[in-house]
Amino acid sequence: MNFLHWLAERRTPFGDAFFAAITQLGDETLFIVAGLLFFWCINKRQGYFLLFVGFLGTVANQFLKLFFRIPRPWVRDPSLTVVGNAKEAAGGYSFPSGHTQTAVGVYGGIARFARRWWVRILCLAVCALVGLSRMYLGVHTPLDVGVSLAVATVLVLGLYPLVGWTMQSPRRMRVLFSVCALLAVGFLAYVTWFPFPADIDAENYASGVKNAYKILGCFVGLWLAFELDTRVIRFDIRAVWWAQALKLVLGLLPLLAIKAGLKAPLSALFGGAPAADGVRYFLIAVFAGCVWPLTFRFFARLGKK
Repeated sequence: MNFLHWLAERRTPFGDAFFAAITQLGDETLFIVAGLLFFWCINKRQGYFLLFVGFLGTVANQFLKLFFRIPRPWVRDPSLTVVGNAKEAAGGYSFPSGHTQTAVGVYGGIARFARRWWVRILCLAVCALVGLSRMYLGVHTPLDVGVSLAVATVLVLGLYPLVGWTMQSPRRMRVLFSVCALLAVGFLAYVTWFPFPADIDAENYASGVKNAYKILGCFVGLWLAFELDTRVIRFDIRAVWWAQALKLVLGLLPLLAIKAGLKAPLSALFGGAPAADGVRYFLIAVFAGCVWPLTFRFFARLGKK
């Protein structure tokens, strides 16, 4: 907490605006965009790698949040001020940092397979700045950031060779998907039946349950997409650069529409049950993995004489 107070004493209007913008690089939406950029346009294996790192990192992050249940810094020390609306955007328990986890998973993952040294340095700098931004804004402690950084680094270094090896065989990929699905089911069982103490924060617990369904829906949807791609679709990501950009933008529009537009209807259909979020993220994964790739042959023909 002393370090957070030290940072708070050195805040400036420019620093507030700069770190408020930097912290958005660890948002869930940026993870989706970065993962699909590689999955749709650059390298399918690298796309799978980033998606696995993101999903498994979310499982680890959410489990640690509910297991330790550490309050946010301003709850532990009411004298600590928070920059702008960062408090409203910081949901759930404090430990560990979700934004740092996402940033290190995505940009650290890109640094892992990037060949140009300046790309690696830029990605690592973003990782460090996102972690610093969470402490500067007053929403996380150094312990929150440090543990997230460590967990994400282990996933990046461990999953990169593993995903590369498993993608050499559909059978190996099915084993990896099976393990990930079991982890997601295990986390869902944990949040459903674990005897949490009576004083657990209801809002934080509800957030953990929703995330458990989201993660399971993503894994199942991505697994289904992989099977359809392996057996039927076999999509090719190659196209000229401007067709790739068009493919990404036009694909993200309906995907984000599914993410935002189906939230209320599915919640009403399921009577407000968190399973609605699982179905919504399942549909997102299916669209990203096998519906939109059906258009890739059209984009591959663009720019050809």
